[in-house]
Amino acid sequence: MTPAQPLPGFSPELRTTLFYSTIFMNMGAITVYAGIWFDQQGLSSQQIGVINALPVLLMLVLNLVVGRIADRARDWRQVIVAGALAAAIFPIGLFFTSGFWGILLFWTLAAISQAAIVPVIDAAAMRLCARRGSNFGAMRAWGTIGYLGIILVTGYLTLWFGPAVFLPLVVGLCLLRGATALSLPNFRAPADQAPPPHGATQLLQVMKPWFLLPLVGWSAIFATHLILNAFQGLLLQRQGIGIEVIGILIALGAASETAMFFAYRRFFSTRFRARTLILASAVISTLRWIAMGFEPGLVPLIGLQLLHGVTYGLGFLACISFITNWTSEDIAAEAQSFFVVLQQAMAVVTLAGFGWLADRYGAQAYFASAAFAAAGALAIWASFRLQPPAS
Repeated sequence: MTPAQPLPGFSPELRTTLFYSTIFMNMGAITVYAGIWFDQQGLSSQQIGVINALPVLLMLVLNLVVGRIADRARDWRQVIVAGALAAAIFPIGLFFTSGFWGILLFWTLAAISQAAIVPVIDAAAMRLCARRGSNFGAMRAWGTIGYLGIILVTGYLTLWFGPAVFLPLVVGLCLLRGATALSLPNFRAPADQAPPPHGATQLLQVMKPWFLLPLVGWSAIFATHLILNAFQGLLLQRQGIGIEVIGILIALGAASETAMFFAYRRFFSTRFRARTLILASAVISTLRWIAMGFEPGLVPLIGLQLLHGVTYGLGFLACISFITNWTSEDIAAEAQSFFVVLQQAMAVVTLAGFGWLADRYGAQAYFASAAFAAAGALAIWASFRLQPPAS
């Protein structure tokens, strides 16, 4: 992998932000139309479920391996660029295959290539910002902005050009992300400017209950948020809310998340401890799901959606800050990948159970989400009991 060359007028932060703006674009198109495209390829609901589940199951095994490789590389950039290029090339195979097994192969290869680099770029960008005094949250916000923009564009493109536009759009967005990755900077400090190790240099050094409990607890919170992606539209529609209004409600949640990413460094990270913010996210999530379970109507739902920036955005950024505070650059990507593994494991458990509850109880299934979030909050609170914050 050739080293990154400085670009006149393009700071490392700007080049990283440009990459973040493309990293989830293909997921925006997939969120809107992938299920329909799979159905048009003649796949059954069970086969579609396998295609969506297999990359998640594989990443439970591969995430830590990729993180360890990234930490041992000369720079995290090498692994990020390699993964982005692989995720750009593999989807091209979908043009030349049909049927379940061919689609499963190329879709899975593309999905795991993309999923593997997300915790690595998060860890690398966070360390870059910590060293240079930059705003990681504002940088990460552009990932959500790119995702939202493509959600809107995909709807119009499929309306104007029909279903045939979906696959070229997804492949084009993956190629754009791969091309943008080539401009990424080196994230580690030069050897003569490298800061002394701060925090654990091996993952086992922080594998203690006081450190694990906040991450496990917030992973439970994260898993309850995935329910919004999978079931929110259906449950709101059953409450008599129109599709166009559901789209606006979902957009409000994403806008709130984006606002939190921009505001986190200025208003939260410098005033509160990371674990305190993680706990706040968990408690407010619990209250949010309780309110959702009562089918509160449109006006309260607007307020509940605006809480998304607190329940998801705040907790996510606080967890990354918590990991950064207690680990050194030697294990930055591995530690972040471990956190992602926890989230994925919780997601598998939560989504499997919520589907059954939603079929049987409708919106009242959110009470189960509230219970799961409350358990996460208790785990985070227990961490304070085991090791109170230093004065």
